[in-house]
Amino acid sequence: MKFYTKSYLSDLSESRRKGTKTFSSVINENKNRTHFDIFLSHSFKDQKYIAGLYLELTSKGYSVYVDWIIDPHFQRDNVTKATVDKIRLRMKQSKSLIYATSENASNSKWMPWELGFMDGDKGRCAILPITDYETDTFKGQEFLSAYPLVTKGSNTFFESDLNIQLSTYSSKEMKSWMSF
Repeated sequence: MKFYTKSYLSDLSESRRKGTKTFSSVINENKNRTHFDIFLSHSFKDQKYIAGLYLELTSKGYSVYVDWIIDPHFQRDNVTKATVDKIRLRMKQSKSLIYATSENASNSKWMPWELGFMDGDKGRCAILPITDYETDTFKGQEFLSAYPLVTKGSNTFFESDLNIQLSTYSSKEMKSWMSF
């Protein structure tokens, strides 16, 4: 199992490019979207990793919702009922939730709420650890063990889809997992 590393995602974020896709071109493609493959739950403190992860996921053909990218008008210091309603709507417009976890995630008030809402609504949630090394062992907050892990695809010869690690010995490609 290989995880996404802080250095890989940070480098991707700084380059603002993945293959032929640039960060600004991906934003322009997605800003008017009303349905998404992935709602990317994350800590805002991980913004530099999340920008890279957003590029990674969109370069693999996924449409991804990230609040500060798609809805930049949200005011984090002034959350209203309208903000909550919009986040709820965006989750309902998404097929799945990926919970991008790092040491900052445990301090987030929103991430557990988003995970619980999406688990109850769609039931298609997975945990994507952001680690120091690809081969790190992941042990997050206790409740996260109830969900499958997202790992890098295993093909080393060409860019492959992400894997959803359903158990120690069972995984699916993400596109297959999203369509069941």
